[in-house]
Amino acid sequence: MTQTNSNTNARKGKHLTDGERYQIQILLKEGYSHRHIGRVLGRNHQTINNEVKRGTVTQINRVTSNGKDYTYSDDLYFADAGQAYYDEQRLKRGRQPKWLQASLFMEWADQKMLEEKWSPDAVVQRARKDGLFEDALIPCTTTLYDWIDRGVMRTKNMDLLEKLSRKSTPTSQGHRQNKRILGPSIDLRPEAINDRSEFGHWEIDTVIGQQTKLDPVLLTLVERQTRFEIILKLKGKDAQSVNQAITDLKERAGDAFPPQRKHRCLLCPPLCLLGKRVQ
Repeated sequence: MTQTNSNTNARKGKHLTDGERYQIQILLKEGYSHRHIGRVLGRNHQTINNEVKRGTVTQINRVTSNGKDYTYSDDLYFADAGQAYYDEQRLKRGRQPKWLQASLFMEWADQKMLEEKWSPDAVVQRARKDGLFEDALIPCTTTLYDWIDRGVMRTKNMDLLEKLSRKSTPTSQGHRQNKRILGPSIDLRPEAINDRSEFGHWEIDTVIGQQTKLDPVLLTLVERQTRFEIILKLKGKDAQSVNQAITDLKERAGDAFPPQRKHRCLLCPPLCLLGKRVQ
C-alpha cells in the first residue's frame, strides 16, 4: 500500500458497508493508522475508531514448547464481528415489526391456511369478526400476504392455491425488455459459501484513492474460510486492469498445493508473500 494522499470530503450520514469493513481489516493488518484508513475510505477517523472498537475480539492462542503449554491473547479486528454488532444494533432500533408481537395470530393463521386451506383474506376477516385476537395484532390482508412473501410465516406462496392460479400484473409499465444481465445474484450463492464451511471462495474488492485520478488502485482478495488475503497494486481502475491482475495472479500461483503447510492455501508458496493469513 502506497497511498498517502488525504481526503477531506468525508462521507456523512452513511453507515459502513460490509466491503468497507473488510478493507479496514486488511489495512489494519498492514499496519496503517485509523486516520490513514479514514482518508482511504473517505470516512472520518472517529468512525474508524468506533468501528475498530466494536469489531475487535480477543483471541486466545496456546503454544506447546519443551513440554510446557503457553497461553497468550491477541486483540484483533474482524470485519465479521463488526458487521454482526451492526446487525444486532439495527434490530434493536426503532419500532419492532408487527409480526414479532403477533405470534399467536401467526400460529393460528398458519394452521388455517395449511391444514384447512383458507385464503389469507378469509383468515383476516374471520379473526376480526370473531374477535379472536386484539385488533392491533391482526394485520390487514395485504400485510399478511407480505409476511408470506418475506418468509415470516410457515405458509409459503406454493401453499396458496388461489394465488398460484392468478396472473400477476406488472407493477410498472414500459420496463426494459433487454435488461443487461451481469450474473447471478449474490443471494443465490450456495449455503456452503455463506457459512464458510467450504474452502476456495474469495471476496474481491478494490480500494481507490479519492484525492486525485493518479492515486494508486489496490485489488484486495480475501478467502472466506481461512481469511487468507492478497493485496495487488493495479495500473488503473478499469476492468482490463483488474482482469490482467487476476490473470497474472493465476499464472504465478499455478497448481501448487504443498501438503506440509498448516493452512490450505492454493496460492502457496509463491503468493504467500503477497498476503497474510488471519488466524
